[in-house]
Amino acid sequence: MLPMFLAVADQTIVATALPAMAEKLGTIERAPWVVLSYLIASTIAAPVYGRLGDVFGRRHMMVVALAAFMLASVLCALSSSIEMLSAMRVLQGFGGGGLMTLSQALVGEAVPPRERGRYQGYLAAVAVSSSTFGPFAGGYLTQYLGWQSIFLLNVPIGLGAVLLVLRLPSNIGRITMPPFDVSGLALFAAFVASSVLALEQLQRLDARAVPTAILLAAAATASAVGLWRHERCVSFPLLPVSLLREPSVWRSDALAACHGAALVSLLTFLPIYFRVAGSTGPAQTGLLLLPLTFGIGMGSLITGRLISKTGYTTVIPFYGLMVATSILLFLALWAPHIDVKELPWIFGVNALFMGTVMGVVQVTVQTASGPKMLGAGAATVQFSRSVGAAVGTAAVAAVLFGALAATDTSAASRLGSILAEGGNATATLEPAHAAIERDEVVTAFRAAFATIAAFTGMGVWLARSIPIRRV
Repeated sequence: MLPMFLAVADQTIVATALPAMAEKLGTIERAPWVVLSYLIASTIAAPVYGRLGDVFGRRHMMVVALAAFMLASVLCALSSSIEMLSAMRVLQGFGGGGLMTLSQALVGEAVPPRERGRYQGYLAAVAVSSSTFGPFAGGYLTQYLGWQSIFLLNVPIGLGAVLLVLRLPSNIGRITMPPFDVSGLALFAAFVASSVLALEQLQRLDARAVPTAILLAAAATASAVGLWRHERCVSFPLLPVSLLREPSVWRSDALAACHGAALVSLLTFLPIYFRVAGSTGPAQTGLLLLPLTFGIGMGSLITGRLISKTGYTTVIPFYGLMVATSILLFLALWAPHIDVKELPWIFGVNALFMGTVMGVVQVTVQTASGPKMLGAGAATVQFSRSVGAAVGTAAVAAVLFGALAATDTSAASRLGSILAEGGNATATLEPAHAAIERDEVVTAFRAAFATIAAFTGMGVWLARSIPIRRV
């Protein structure tokens, strides 16, 4: 749980500290690279740790990942420029990419299939709660102890994780080390980097960024095609094609991608909705999000218990996502007529049913992968969820800004300022004008809720189509 906590919290704890970093280190335009560099590196590293864990043992690779993560955290705190901090975040991502993948694989290694659901529920609850903890802790630590403290905090927690991991049995997957797929890693890195950068360009909703986004998308497509062809020809591929051809694996990965798209979009855009529609401050917005994060955690725990007691898997997210989709469609129709104070409880119920997904996905993929490929299987889930989150957030942003720009381009620009800077961009407007813009934003969010409902609706079909339905 501690490695999982570190991996997820580090993705969100930096966001609230970005303004302070830019103020001290300069170059505000390059501040987003502090986040993007970690995201790209951790996504690339996930399958590498999965495969190396299958060879050298997952306990050993977890210690390596934690050591790299802690060392890079110290170097981040010592950085004297945005460029140096971004480079150190790349190193930190190379360590952090193994934490989530190996945490999931270690559970699969140590726990029988029937009991894995319960432990996956614990991990899912930790992942969601730590993503909520990150922004609060980042703001508090930055204000009172400086932005360096958000990185130094990783060291004592990481040391505690190392001590706990060393208590696990050491299981070696293979005696000899097969040739590492260097070419596959290079193609995979090119695909991830170009895809993330293309999505980042699209989220700007600036016509000048379109040519760059198209070029990056073309590079991502070419890398993906080359990667697929290459992985089919090597004896020990980075991404095992035989595993990805398994219907239970690729459909579970697709379900994880849809779930990541829906959940991360909600966590990204709901604070903006609360701030604009309810004129809430940062602290109050955080409180309004608590039912959502609590619901996801409870749903994950309940799902884990149900899997352990009944053995049933995919039927749980099938019905859970049906309810979640119905709630999101209801919000798409009636959001302007619902009081902001009532919304957190609606989203809390929605999150309870959305929490039925990730535990089932991990158990299904681990069962289909078998003991020799647990790491590779866990890595495919983590990668799919990351890609789904990035694509989903970009899609919801495009729909939201497009719907708003269709009625008021100035309101769309102001909402972009809120998304980029986190400030209350409507504070300087006349009350009557601010009220009009607030109504326009609330109306535009109906399209955003409908888009998120499309992701959960696709998840319903995928959950129904997964062949493995009981463990």
